[in-house]
Amino acid sequence: MITVNGKEAPISPAPAHTTVLDFLRERGLTGTKEGCAEGECGACSVLVARPGVDKPTDWVAVNACLVPVAALDGQEVVTSEGLATPGAPGTPAALHPVQREMAARGGSQCGYCTPGFVCSMAAEYYRPDRCPHPTSGTETETGIETDSGTDSEHGPNGFDLHALSGNLCRCTGYRPIRDAAFAVGAPTEDDPLAQRREQAPPAPVATAYVQGDSAFLRRSSLAETLRLLRERPDAVVVAGSTDWGVEVNIRSRRAGCVVAVDRLPELRELRVEPDAIEIGAALTLTEIERRLDGRVPLLAELFPQFASRLIRNGATLGGNLGTGSPIGDSPPALLALDASVVLAGADGEREVPLSDYFTGYRQSVRRSGELIRAVRVPLPLAPVVAFHKIAKRRFDDISSVAVAFALDVEDGIVRTARIGLGGVAATPIRALATEAALEGRPWTAETVGAVAPVLRDEGTPMDDHRASAAYRSAMLGQSLLKLYARTTEAVSS
Repeated sequence: MITVNGKEAPISPAPAHTTVLDFLRERGLTGTKEGCAEGECGACSVLVARPGVDKPTDWVAVNACLVPVAALDGQEVVTSEGLATPGAPGTPAALHPVQREMAARGGSQCGYCTPGFVCSMAAEYYRPDRCPHPTSGTETETGIETDSGTDSEHGPNGFDLHALSGNLCRCTGYRPIRDAAFAVGAPTEDDPLAQRREQAPPAPVATAYVQGDSAFLRRSSLAETLRLLRERPDAVVVAGSTDWGVEVNIRSRRAGCVVAVDRLPELRELRVEPDAIEIGAALTLTEIERRLDGRVPLLAELFPQFASRLIRNGATLGGNLGTGSPIGDSPPALLALDASVVLAGADGEREVPLSDYFTGYRQSVRRSGELIRAVRVPLPLAPVVAFHKIAKRRFDDISSVAVAFALDVEDGIVRTARIGLGGVAATPIRALATEAALEGRPWTAETVGAVAPVLRDEGTPMDDHRASAAYRSAMLGQSLLKLYARTTEAVSS
């Protein structure tokens, strides 16, 4: 059972692979659109009630095209149709403030993408820590801070445009949509969705949804889940479904058994210990970002460049590492942080350095029946860090190359260097030769100029539709030069 716009709706008899998008449209809620079917356009976005960071409940926007409807068993969903306030019999509904601003400022033309924009905008509208900023000063295309203390990506009402980074429009040129986003005020005290934030979200429920030969299963605890995986080694494990959802939609893959781990409490903890930060594998990237609040600067640089807010609201570190993709964005950063993964199986746990985790293309040391329970980042952190993502678009894109740096420079000497690379080999890798070439040498232009060619030669880059091997190699060397230029600028300023 799922609650949609305040009314309960049975999931049955939908096939186990049915997405939230198809489930809603089959019930006449056609404001939710299918555009790309892989989480890039945002036309399908809806709001889901999730555990909050600053309040008991957050309204979180997700891609309905990727999430299996069975994954929302027992949960609450609000679509674009559910945002308006119903009027008296015979009178039209009152538009939601977000809908009203979109209409008044010309934010909708053909209208296809508009409901998705409205839902993503509503999630930001209800973000509890959204605070007004001083009046914006001169805008810049790069988002550089202006004299007023604001930038072009944050409105005077505190609206963060990254909330819309996963929504695409081909009609408006985006300016009217941005104007609408920057014009919305704060929710009123009698706003029912604002009031809903003060109550706890629906508790996770154990789910056993079986239709024909397919099953979607969620157990209540990690121990139960591990026993299930030992019994069903063929099961597909999902958290946010941001990867599996694409396989279902684009490649028509079907699984006899899907096991959900996204609500397991043992995988949703974040602990700061004296010697490490342990991050639960099923926490979404948005939750990690908000809970860390800049405590790990390299991850703070990574998060805004990882896909889009809509994807980060579902994607997890466990999923990004579990797929073993050589172009995943988090592995290079975690490699630079010297992170390790905690693997849990029915027979116990083991901790593996991430540098030893990947064994081949989409292969790892994780055994059948094991789950990634957590990622551990050792403390203290290196002070000089950067995450460079080279892609065709600034946001909401897949990396051609990703480079993460974590250097400890003391008295002008590079004491330690950790560099993680993505997109230049069959697996994410450490740039070991470059690290060795840097350590013990002065952090100077001469050193960087001499070592940049070493970084260019790391990995085994290939030619594909995203970039040539030569381009990828060139970008590696440029990344080191860019890091040095940025660090010296910071010191001089």
